[in-house]
Amino acid sequence: MLSRPKPGESEVDLLHFQSQFLAAGAAPAVQLVKKGNRGGGDANSDRPPLQDHRDVVMLDNLPDLPPALVPSPPKRARPSPGHCLPEDEDPEERLRRHDQHITAVLTKIIERDTSSVAVNLPVPSGVAFPAVFLRSRDTQGKSATSGKRSIFAQEIAARRIAEAKGPSVGEVVPNVGPPEGAVTCETPTPRNQGCQLPGSSHSFQGPNLVTGKGLRDQEAEQEAQTIHEENIARLQAMAPEEILQEQQRLLAQLDPSLVAFLRSHSHTQEQTGETASEEQRPGGPSANVTKEEPLMSAFASEPRKRDKLEPEAPALALPVTPQKEWLHMDTVELEKLHWTQDLPPVRRQQTQERMQARFSLQGELLAPDVDLPTHLGLHHHGEEAEAQAGEFGDRLAGSVLSLLLDAGFLFLLRFSLDDRVDGVIATAIRALRALLVAPGDEELLDSTFSWYHGALTFPLMPSQEDKEDEDEDEECPAGKAKRKSPEEESRPPPDLARHDVIKGLLATSLLPRLRYVLEVTYPGPAVVLDILAVLIRLARHSLESATRVLECPRLIETIVREFLPTSWSPVGAGPTPSLYKVPCATAMKLLRVLASAGRNIAARLLSSFDLRSRLCRIIAEAPQELALPPEEAEMLSTEALRLWAVAASYGQGGYLYRELYPVLMRALQVVPRELSTHPPQPLSMQRIASLLTLLTQLTLAAGSTPAETISDSAEASLSATPSLVTWTQVSGLQPLVEPCLRQTLKLLSRPEMWRAVGPVPVACLLFLGAYYQAWSQQPSSCPEDWLQDMQRLSEELLLPLLSQPTLGSLWDSLRHCSLLCNPLSCVPALEAPPSLVSLGCSGGCPRLSLAGSASPFPFLTALLSLLNTLAQIHKGLCGQLAAILAAPGLQNYFLQCVAPGAAPHLTPFSAWALRHEYHLQYLALALAQKAAALQPLPATHAALYHGMALALLSRLLPGSEYLTHELLLSCVFRLEFLPERTSGGPEAADFSDQLSLGSSRVPRCGQGTLLAQACQDLPSIRNCYLTHCSPARASLLASQALHRGELQRVPTLLLPMPTEPLLPTDWPFLPLIRLYHRASDTPSGLSPTDTMGTAMRVLQWVLVLESWRPQALWAVPPAARLARLMCVFLVDSELFRESPVQHLVAALLAQLCQPQVLPNLNLDCRLPGLTSFPDLYANFLDHFEAVSFGDHLFGALVLLPLQRRFSVTLRLALFGEHVGALRALSLPLTQLPVSLECYTVPPEDNLALLQLYFRTLVTGALRPRWCPVLYAVAVAHVNSFIFSQDPQSSDEVKAARRSMLQKTWLLADEGLRQHLLHYKLPNSTLPEGFELYSQLPPLRQHYLQRLTSTVLQNGVSET
Repeated sequence: MLSRPKPGESEVDLLHFQSQFLAAGAAPAVQLVKKGNRGGGDANSDRPPLQDHRDVVMLDNLPDLPPALVPSPPKRARPSPGHCLPEDEDPEERLRRHDQHITAVLTKIIERDTSSVAVNLPVPSGVAFPAVFLRSRDTQGKSATSGKRSIFAQEIAARRIAEAKGPSVGEVVPNVGPPEGAVTCETPTPRNQGCQLPGSSHSFQGPNLVTGKGLRDQEAEQEAQTIHEENIARLQAMAPEEILQEQQRLLAQLDPSLVAFLRSHSHTQEQTGETASEEQRPGGPSANVTKEEPLMSAFASEPRKRDKLEPEAPALALPVTPQKEWLHMDTVELEKLHWTQDLPPVRRQQTQERMQARFSLQGELLAPDVDLPTHLGLHHHGEEAEAQAGEFGDRLAGSVLSLLLDAGFLFLLRFSLDDRVDGVIATAIRALRALLVAPGDEELLDSTFSWYHGALTFPLMPSQEDKEDEDEDEECPAGKAKRKSPEEESRPPPDLARHDVIKGLLATSLLPRLRYVLEVTYPGPAVVLDILAVLIRLARHSLESATRVLECPRLIETIVREFLPTSWSPVGAGPTPSLYKVPCATAMKLLRVLASAGRNIAARLLSSFDLRSRLCRIIAEAPQELALPPEEAEMLSTEALRLWAVAASYGQGGYLYRELYPVLMRALQVVPRELSTHPPQPLSMQRIASLLTLLTQLTLAAGSTPAETISDSAEASLSATPSLVTWTQVSGLQPLVEPCLRQTLKLLSRPEMWRAVGPVPVACLLFLGAYYQAWSQQPSSCPEDWLQDMQRLSEELLLPLLSQPTLGSLWDSLRHCSLLCNPLSCVPALEAPPSLVSLGCSGGCPRLSLAGSASPFPFLTALLSLLNTLAQIHKGLCGQLAAILAAPGLQNYFLQCVAPGAAPHLTPFSAWALRHEYHLQYLALALAQKAAALQPLPATHAALYHGMALALLSRLLPGSEYLTHELLLSCVFRLEFLPERTSGGPEAADFSDQLSLGSSRVPRCGQGTLLAQACQDLPSIRNCYLTHCSPARASLLASQALHRGELQRVPTLLLPMPTEPLLPTDWPFLPLIRLYHRASDTPSGLSPTDTMGTAMRVLQWVLVLESWRPQALWAVPPAARLARLMCVFLVDSELFRESPVQHLVAALLAQLCQPQVLPNLNLDCRLPGLTSFPDLYANFLDHFEAVSFGDHLFGALVLLPLQRRFSVTLRLALFGEHVGALRALSLPLTQLPVSLECYTVPPEDNLALLQLYFRTLVTGALRPRWCPVLYAVAVAHVNSFIFSQDPQSSDEVKAARRSMLQKTWLLADEGLRQHLLHYKLPNSTLPEGFELYSQLPPLRQHYLQRLTSTVLQNGVSET
């Protein structure tokens, strides 16, 4: 035994010991154990496992594995060690055996017929064993030219030679040809002479693929021929283009190896067939053959050409030429070398379907037709080998994106930002931008910045707020931005991200990490732009998010220092290696978006980050002099002007105007020359429009007086220092802007040029409106000066413009671009998850849409704004300027907006678009109201404008509180917009009452008189609605400051969330509903004076709308109107007794009971603002039973829901729980609001209600003198029930019917007995309300006699 090595022994000694050990042949002291295969199980499963003697520390309640930070991927299934798969079993065979899908079972199975197959028995032999097969004997007869081919290749060659010799007599040889659709050029046999394609001489000799092998002999050839003829008929019915298309489809579906195999066999047989046919022809092989144009594509014919080539001359363009001397290359198999040739050129796929996305090795998404070298992209050898691989859906649908967010994809990106590898960080930021930022949204908001109030935007945040957030809606926005609820702070980021992705990201310290990436790692330009785009999206989310971006330590300082320097080295065109110390337009845009979130943020940006010097540095020079690439210079200059315009919207930044006044004047003087360039540059047009928008805000700031800014102490927190811009500093701008407007208006007749300069004329019109508004507010100026200048502008520019035919075409295109007229145009292209809000403009806006290039809305809105300003200041111009309202296009647009239809679904994009559309409608109505105050409008126009005002009032979104208040003050309650009052409307209502006396049973109270009185009380009605329908004061003042240009009171350019319109669709009933809620919350009752006045004004206004503007109430269901009328009786116990209220309610009830309205009265559907109509009706019955004292109008409202077509629950509530109310329902039959047949037809089928009817009649609770209507109804239903003989009735119903008839026959009350037995038909003209049989019909008489005889024998049965 060898000893262990000792210290001091060298490697030579160890090698000597090793040689001694090997020479001795002793057994080793250590035995190696081979570990089992993880995939196939342990081979030594019987061996006991080795014991692990390591010390293990066990702690209580400590999990074995650390918790996962993100949801872990699902575990992959792997075979258990105890159930190993056999190594010799074919996996494909195992899958086929266990496949139980329906596609694995053939629908039609034809078994092979072996009845005619000859059975060859073994040949008798004299030897004991068969002769041994020796390969040397088999190869002796072979040709010596076989060379070094393998035995398999030699066998295949011998078989091909045998097949080429042709079949023997009587032998059926299968002809394997090309697949269906591969047309071959063969000579037709007499049998198949007609089997040719139209327009060509291509024919088919017979079936190539289907031979009938395996069928019976007599059926094989016939079945194969039938299939062949069907194929030929189908091919003849197809055009050549369709045949080629089907061929390509089949080739794409089949295995390429199978296609090559079929083509090789078909080629061999075609050669054999052609040789045989040439020998049989009269001319022999030398006969001329007409060459036909093949229908197969070049791609399909390539394999046949390759088969003809010899190994010495390969057809493929291989990188190297195979040589015979190479190993195993004596026979070149071209199909196996096909992958070595160059890739084919990339084909452009003209399809609208989704395609598989392709990525480069850097992870960049590539276009489908890009030709990428093989060393720059991962390629494959399947279909479309020329396309680089890396599949990921071309676009993530909303459902897929939701699944990714639920799976933790958002936090995977966030955790990737903490990686140390720059590539991982860059990729994570790029993915975060792709997830959060929609480029189309930013392009849309930037292009509409210069529109009328275009700088105002809605927050891009989800509308599903938590309950805690909803409770804070009344809180000041600034307070909400600074304070967060403790529950929201304690909620984990995944819970926040489930409702709001932006909030969830902000909770993960995203902003400090982005600041670290910018400040420390110095990433490349693409990463910097991605980070800035993400920050812009965060700032657009809400005021809270913008505040957090601003307050992130050193984030804004780093962006301003690194990407908005005051000095930089010149940067040429082309890719920029780094954006650091170079001005970036995206960084300037980030500051602009932050400033739009609030006036305090704008003030902090201007004062704390030295933006004054940076704005002066960028604006002081023309874009071409900024030493930057041209496009970047234009965008940087544009964003600088927009940032200044946003600051000027709050009355800030006026000190810059004094410093940059010469620069602005020089820029204005250059505008005409830039407008004359052909074609106009879009970036230059945006810059000019931004310059004009800046001058508009500065002019409005000059028009504000210090008295205005401090007039309201409640708004002192929103007021800043008075504007430093004076009127004398802006009074010289108008002579420079007006020529620009004149120059652009000349392009109105050229649509292409007009669309190119689109934002410039809009900005010019808005500037002129602000200029004249500020001029008229200057106390030191002479009114005669501005009036004369307005007259000049109107005569020289505006009136000629209004008469141009091209302007009429703009009015005509309103309907085509309107979102109200085309509600389906606002459907988003992709379904976005609710936690991530987007405008959905990634694909761009159509040309004929509100935001499209051909939209007339921005120009016409700006034009109407200017006309309103001039008409407000110069009353003499009002009539001339209002002529624009007579445009047929505007009238047709209003008619379509007023017509009933489905309202657009409120989405982020639809809210944005509808707000701009509502601006145009309001400005047109305001101009019409100014014109109507001076001279009467045509009756048709006045009614149309009034209907448009009513429709607009119920559609205005949050942020338009001032417009709502102005509509209530002006158009809605103006007598000028009610031409019916002077054109015989009240008299027509009285005449209608007289005509309908015979058909209606509601006592008419003179609707004409009521309407005339309502017109006289219109000021009081307006005051009532102003009290109850005006928005909150804070919101109203903020909206007023925006629309009136009071810049010192503007709190923010971020509008409130557009969750729903400001007023509900049933706003005419809103004061009455609030009165009902106040009465419910005040047990002591309300003041009779306030209650009476409010209820009366509401009923008067609703009557006016029902009579003259019914389209205004189309959105309110008749059942909802009935519920609102019932609230009049529930408010107070004495209100319904007042005579004016009685008359108004009766008139409104008559409107509901009209034949054209009554069928739409549906009490079973869900009503807006009402949880349950049965609950309201039960409360109504309680109130009626307590305070009605038999009031007929009150009773009519109680009876109306008891019609047969309504729910039986309402009738059971009266006859089951409020039987005492029957004594007070003394409404005469002649005053019933609807026909009596509505209560009696069809017969009642509810057994419980029928028993209640019978009980109240028998007990005397229901009598004709107390309740004549329901007495007639109960008698009709009981009579129908006791004499019905439905054989399908249940035993319980039959027993109840028999018992009820027996009790009726035995009644002591002869009158009731006579009514129940002899009832015939309802007739409200008779005192009883129905007709009686003088004698029962024979069937009823016989049935009654048979039943009474049974009663006499057995007695009365119990029910």
